[in-house]
Amino acid sequence: MIGPVFRFAPSPNGYLHLGHALSALLNADMARSAGGRLLLRIEDIDATRCRPEFEAAIYEDLAWLGLAWEQPVRRQSEHLDAYQAALAKLDALGLTFPSFESRTEIARLIADRESHARWPRDPDGTPLYPGSARQMTPDERAARFAAREPYAIRLDMARASDWAGPLRWSETGAGPAGERGEIAAEPEAWGDVVLARKEMPTSYHLSVVVDDALQGITHVVRGNDLFWSTSVHRLLQALLGLPAPTYHHHRLIRDRDGKKLSKSTSATALRELRARGVTPAEIRRMVGL
Repeated sequence: MIGPVFRFAPSPNGYLHLGHALSALLNADMARSAGGRLLLRIEDIDATRCRPEFEAAIYEDLAWLGLAWEQPVRRQSEHLDAYQAALAKLDALGLTFPSFESRTEIARLIADRESHARWPRDPDGTPLYPGSARQMTPDERAARFAAREPYAIRLDMARASDWAGPLRWSETGAGPAGERGEIAAEPEAWGDVVLARKEMPTSYHLSVVVDDALQGITHVVRGNDLFWSTSVHRLLQALLGLPAPTYHHHRLIRDRDGKKLSKSTSATALRELRARGVTPAEIRRMVGL
């Protein structure tokens, strides 16, 4: 019988901070307590932002924290064929469509719609896709592909949700409002999510469910900023015939202004704290462990 399998899956697009430390340590603690395994995955599909020095720093920081993980480490950039196969399966089911609008065009469409009423947002506050690419004829699509226009491959959310039916996931942590237990998935709240782009053959949503299945992940432990993203992940798991892990969403580490720590806002990196003389034991206390 296969025991519990946990994973920590950072992106090498910046240095790890205290928020990452909490997630990594919690994964390691829960794996140890359950007599399970801890895997490390490098989510490096964004070639424009991911850099080798950040990946090297991830290994250094995690080792300094006292973590150990199984080898080999899975790097997403080495498995693009697996994501393409999943995308092809969804396409064969008639559940995807290409959209050719630029970000500027999408912003203009949203502005036009909001001149009449507020356009709906996803749980992260991003406006839903407002375009009409689903109605494009096969000849129109073929002509735009032939012209090598940039495009995104989107999930036809209404059709996919009808195909899958009602879905739930098992939550042992807590969502933003303390949600736990059996949670009803609400993928429709995300609209026609992007699954891939011409210049990027997969998205976070698609790659994460494929990777979790291929790595045999039984427990996904991550921040509760991803709590409602699980609705999309459960839908993709159902569409692709993949197993559903148990989910455990944990609290976020926030700055003095109450905002979650982020690489984009230059949150203090673990390597900087280490240079100041902070110890791994002190890091555990700083993140509430």
